[in-house]
Amino acid sequence: MNLSIPLNSTTTGLLRSKDTKKSIDNFLSVLLSTPCGSCASDPDFGFVFNNLRFEIINESEGVVYAIDDDRDTNLYEKKLSGTSKNLNTFAADLKEAISKYEQRLTNLYVSMTYVREQRNILVSIKGTIVESGEDYQFKSNIKIWN
Repeated sequence: MNLSIPLNSTTTGLLRSKDTKKSIDNFLSVLLSTPCGSCASDPDFGFVFNNLRFEIINESEGVVYAIDDDRDTNLYEKKLSGTSKNLNTFAADLKEAISKYEQRLTNLYVSMTYVREQRNILVSIKGTIVESGEDYQFKSNIKIWN
């Protein structure tokens, strides 16, 4: 389903994109920028890292700083930098979300690199487009709020 973003309706329905890569790029941008729980029809949709946008980064540990012991400690133990091969990283969570919601990609590999001086997390997503077998690559960044 290659819907164009922003959504445009026509007399025959929603406008579709003929460029699969651009459609996947747009979808991944939406997934990356949507906090989990903000989509009423699917509360799991989104990237959990956005739920922590008002938290403090512990730069020496490379994790989100946990102030309150009553919170979900699993989120606060995950590393900002890492790859989807490492279980205790936000990259692994992102790969899981992409696998669930973006069925047009296989052989996913996600990398997130925290650049302390720039206060950015560089996101790199690689995979294979199922339909064509082409290699796929997407790069983005997340600005840190500290």
